[in-house]
Amino acid sequence: MRFAFRSLTAIAAIIAFAACNRSDAAAHRDVAATAEVSATAYSTGSPAVAPPASPLADSSLVRADAARIQGSASAPVWIIEVSDFQCPFCREWHDSTYAVVKREFIDTGKARFAYYNFPIPQHKNAWPAAEAAMCAGIQGKFWQMHDALFGSQAKWEMEPDPTRVIDGLATAAGVDAAKMRACVTSHITRPLIQADFDRSEERGVHSTPTFLVNGAQLVGAQPIEPFRQAMAAALRKAGSK
Repeated sequence: MRFAFRSLTAIAAIIAFAACNRSDAAAHRDVAATAEVSATAYSTGSPAVAPPASPLADSSLVRADAARIQGSASAPVWIIEVSDFQCPFCREWHDSTYAVVKREFIDTGKARFAYYNFPIPQHKNAWPAAEAAMCAGIQGKFWQMHDALFGSQAKWEMEPDPTRVIDGLATAAGVDAAKMRACVTSHITRPLIQADFDRSEERGVHSTPTFLVNGAQLVGAQPIEPFRQAMAAALRKAGSK
């Protein structure tokens, strides 16, 4: 099963706000008015990326893939966040709007929420942070690590080597830091992160955070009202309230 996200006529296809942008040529491509985001491996029954050689890595990728999703499987709307842990606007959105989106739409069963990784090249610690979060997901702790990374971004974003700080955050978040570090060192989740990046870029995403609400694209650190509008339109189309 694939989830197609088509543009909604009730609101603008793209709503722009403050966002981190790529500095290379890809940043100048037109943003697609529609997007299709494949379901993650555990819900499609097929791998999201080429199967790794090791059965352990394959099992780990399935767990990591599933861990970054919140919400009821019967929710009529998907919200996809395409994000970068080092992006200050992603942190701003996490601090100001994420909890409200979770309370109003995810916890109420109206939406499922998935985090897609888009580590921008100029953010040198974005990849280590993404791998740490996805490796924490193998332990069922993605969202704990997600919150810890955004909550402490200033502590690790400019570090020449953020390993010590990120490992400390993992321990404080209840993650087995040694297992997480072994996963990061082995780059077990790197193919999944790269697949997130490539899939998002193919669909016209060039800045973070970008959100897809059943196809309506919201760009930047949006406040809650655009999400309410997008959700209302998506729920009407789905025949839900």
